[in-house]
Amino acid sequence: MPFLSLSGSCDEGANVCEWTLEATGNQQLANLADWLVGKPLALAGLALFGLVVRWLLHKLIDRIVSSAETPMSERMARGTVAEKLGGKFPDSPGGTRRVQRAQTIGSLLKSIVSGVVAAIVLTMMLSELGANIGPIIASAGILGVALGFGAQSLVKDFLSGIFMIFEDQYGVGDMVDLGTTSGTVEAVSLRVTRLRDVNGTVWYVRNGEILRVGNKSQNWARTVLDVSVPFGEDLVKVRRVLGEVAGDLWRDDDWSGLVIEQPEVLGVQAFDSNGVVVRVTMKTAPSEQFRIGRALRERVIARFDHEGIEMFTTPRVSAAAADDGEGPVPHEE
Repeated sequence: MPFLSLSGSCDEGANVCEWTLEATGNQQLANLADWLVGKPLALAGLALFGLVVRWLLHKLIDRIVSSAETPMSERMARGTVAEKLGGKFPDSPGGTRRVQRAQTIGSLLKSIVSGVVAAIVLTMMLSELGANIGPIIASAGILGVALGFGAQSLVKDFLSGIFMIFEDQYGVGDMVDLGTTSGTVEAVSLRVTRLRDVNGTVWYVRNGEILRVGNKSQNWARTVLDVSVPFGEDLVKVRRVLGEVAGDLWRDDDWSGLVIEQPEVLGVQAFDSNGVVVRVTMKTAPSEQFRIGRALRERVIARFDHEGIEMFTTPRVSAAAADDGEGPVPHEE
């Protein structure tokens, strides 16, 4: 039946038109009944179908977002590190940011789903009204191909950002190494990640260009301290003192919950012409390895000085201006 035409026979599947035609024998009245009753019912059915599909997809997105709000590292850590931390850090800033990002991605996906479902349902409605939807579909295909070729890098960045957030590769506040640069993550969007390095420089990295991520703040961390002593020192005494210092730090109430496991003195790590390197390690809460490492170094220096244990140090070389103006001359401090 032509678009908005009241003449001609009933279309195939136009039940209202056929029923009216059988009851009255009037073709125009049957067509009018189809337009006044049949078409509105068909359009209402399509609209209801679109709403149901949209609701189901939104429920699926809600479940995905709910799963993304709980980081993969936390789910893997249940029963291990999480129990040892004892809930000391139930709500970290990174966790709050992670929830906000997951909800933002959920809102974006819901908007995309709503737009796609609405476009499909509207096209089906136009087809129901008798419009030729061939040019519409062809135009949509051409537009999709043009966007695919013209915005490949943008699409790549967005897809990488979505999967990166869902997989919880890193979040705001994490210390990461992205290969090309490293630092603390300050913001994460679908297209770029912003992080600040130790010198204060802000780096903007496109998500599509990130090939590998080293996260130093996920699940747990480890402080590794290498202490160099001369060959003449008693290594048994050195290991004992290091174990006592690390154990005191582990049992200290001020550091309770930050050191997860009992420290280990691994023993001689290396030696060369300068002396012997003894290594001690401590398993710590995420992002706490640097602060604990500084505290451990301070205690080791003070205890070695008390015990009379000599630590090997390399003379520092600095530059000083020469009197003859020939430039900097190195000298030992």
